[in-house]
Amino acid sequence: MTSLIHPSDTSTQPRARSYRDHQRPLWQRILFSRDLAVWVALVVVYLYASATVPFFDRPITITYLLLDVAPILLIALPMTLVIITGEIDLSVASTVALASVSFGVLYDKGTPIVLAAVAALLVGIVCGAFNGFLVTVVGLPSLAVTIGTLALYRGIAVGLLGTTAITDFPDGWTDWARGRIGESDIPSIMIPFAVLAIVFIVLLHFTAFGRGVYAIGLNEGAARFSGIRVERTKLVLFMLTGVVSALAGIYYTLRYGSARGDNANGMELQVIAAVLLGGVSIFGGRGALPGVIAGVLLIGAIGSALRLADQTADVINIVTGLLLVVSVVGSSVLGWVSSKRRSRGAPDAPSGTTQSTPPQPHNNTTLTDPDGPVGEREREDR
Repeated sequence: MTSLIHPSDTSTQPRARSYRDHQRPLWQRILFSRDLAVWVALVVVYLYASATVPFFDRPITITYLLLDVAPILLIALPMTLVIITGEIDLSVASTVALASVSFGVLYDKGTPIVLAAVAALLVGIVCGAFNGFLVTVVGLPSLAVTIGTLALYRGIAVGLLGTTAITDFPDGWTDWARGRIGESDIPSIMIPFAVLAIVFIVLLHFTAFGRGVYAIGLNEGAARFSGIRVERTKLVLFMLTGVVSALAGIYYTLRYGSARGDNANGMELQVIAAVLLGGVSIFGGRGALPGVIAGVLLIGAIGSALRLADQTADVINIVTGLLLVVSVVGSSVLGWVSSKRRSRGAPDAPSGTTQSTPPQPHNNTTLTDPDGPVGEREREDR
């Protein structure tokens, strides 16, 4: 029987699902995701190191591993959102140092430690706002801006203290920074990290703001025309990166009991390597926070195993650099292979015929539509 429903009438027809996201079952999209692959690699590295590296399987090793990667875990949260928009912030380690020095100098001058910590957080916000201003208002590329502020913030930090260090901090604060949750082997710093991780996961994956972050990374011009405030979004993200880096600087100071201008030297490489290893595209528009967390832990586990195997810091830096290169090259190769497979599998229309187009809904799909291209990319990244 011939249908009496007009092809363009969508009131009684289900919406066509032609996106790549819906061509595979949910279990396949989860099983073959980049996030799960990083978590599997983390488990494999942990099991191998436990079997081959002396003392790696001890509970104290896990405690110190988490203590070591805690600043990187904190900074990687906002850095993920920055890189998804297609930008980058190389000044995070210098912001850590400047916040550490500000915190130490203010406390040493007699400021109550709580007020000194608040002031250090404000320093981080100012650093992030300055980066964001140069990128969004002046229009400079974030790579050039943050290379400059990397040197600027580090220079200010070193200039404030020189070669000296402030080491006299209250025992209660330093004990907390080094302590554990109850009788477990999990450090206390994991509590604020867990809170921030939940906040950033909800922000990125379950809000309109997060969909806007993906839209900016996919196509900034289209995102702007769809109503997303691109400049304001980027400015907010740079400020979030600055304040979280300052929080990491306070923790770094209390954990090691020392405020110095050279604190966290080279940490920006570890943060960016972990974010890219966790599946975030350096070109923007793609990535998810669960994979980034696994990437940080993976780099931390490899570094801990190498230190227990009596390897030098240079070897650890070489391995971190190789992981950074592999994560960038691997993502590009996988994307190229995936595009080739899709183009090869697309059916050709028979000669002499016109390939029909599935009916589309009357309403226009914008970049913020959860079932549109951005929503598809976002669900795929999860």
